[in-house]
Amino acid sequence: MEKTPILSNSESGYGAVNPGYAPSAARGPAMSVAPAAAANVPSAPPASMFDSVPGYEGTVSGGGGGYLPPPMPTVPMPVPEVNPAQTNWHIPSITEEAAREAFVSYASSKCCYSTGPAKDGVITSMEPFNTYRYRLETFTESRSTEWLHEPYTNQPVDAGIQRAPGPWEIPAQVPAFFQDNTQNIRVPYTSSVKNCHACLGMGRMPCKECAGSGNKVCWVCNGTGFRPTNDRCMHCSGRGRENCLRCSGQGSKQCDTCNGKRQLLVFINLKVQWIDNKEDFVGEQSSGLRLENLSKVSGREMFKDSQYMLYPVMGFPDPAVAQASERLLREHQSKYGQVSRILQQRHTIELIPVTRVTYSWKGKTHIYYVYGNEMSVNADDYPATCCCSVM
Repeated sequence: MEKTPILSNSESGYGAVNPGYAPSAARGPAMSVAPAAAANVPSAPPASMFDSVPGYEGTVSGGGGGYLPPPMPTVPMPVPEVNPAQTNWHIPSITEEAAREAFVSYASSKCCYSTGPAKDGVITSMEPFNTYRYRLETFTESRSTEWLHEPYTNQPVDAGIQRAPGPWEIPAQVPAFFQDNTQNIRVPYTSSVKNCHACLGMGRMPCKECAGSGNKVCWVCNGTGFRPTNDRCMHCSGRGRENCLRCSGQGSKQCDTCNGKRQLLVFINLKVQWIDNKEDFVGEQSSGLRLENLSKVSGREMFKDSQYMLYPVMGFPDPAVAQASERLLREHQSKYGQVSRILQQRHTIELIPVTRVTYSWKGKTHIYYVYGNEMSVNADDYPATCCCSVM
């Protein structure tokens, strides 16, 4: 009968890297000693794994290389157009009927509120307040690079064939303006094949459950091989150890990094991000309504302009809004122009209707606010509330 040869550790390709990594089939009978500790798996590929590519010297694995400043434009920048003065700043107001209807709807939506004050309260005054919201949007494109890898399955390898294009030379499909988006592009002529750094090119890793031994201490007899009654342990047949279920007794599993392929395709990934950078300014108003309430509602759009570069708003009746426009445009140019490419800017002015309503109920005076296109209501001192609980 022909005997099947048993490879030594060095011949099998396991023990030469990590003692205790060989499959249990090459070990013979179960061991009575503790299994060898599994080798430390690299958490990241070594820096030497990545070739230097001209124009991408700062690229590292896992990102962190920072954003790449855009190149200087080769053609003159377009000159922003001067906005025409706006003269028709119509201030809408609401009727008493609309104010009461919004108040009743508000009270009805609260489980602990009586609708009595909303329905029977006597409105004594209604004061409209001009509340303008200026919003600046700067739509930018930024680019960053990082080394990535994936299991090698005969993908094209093109490193060194010719010079890799620069990060800003690679075309990308720009989305619709003012919509956030991200695109990942494999940089041409940077792909090469390397041995897997996690398994050192073997395709398998020691099992973490059994530390690469292929077996574990029997949980029934705690490794003694006998039951408390001195009977032989039937679970492990008296061995004191049992095969590891996680690796089926092999002591190793397929490498998760290379999926058992032993090699990795290493390449530079270009990450292109389009971001709509928004910033709001709400003019001061003396109605008494907290500004955070206004961030939850929309207003009536009274002005809108979109260009590559914008001039500050001119001819606006509220000087605070004009000053905010000038300040935000200057800040956005300084903040985003150095690290990204500005593709478009847009600014809008909304008039958020705010009406302070004073009413009396049962001989006392109270106030509520109706604001926004949604006719939202704020009534902090609503006079008819009760405490209720759900059993």
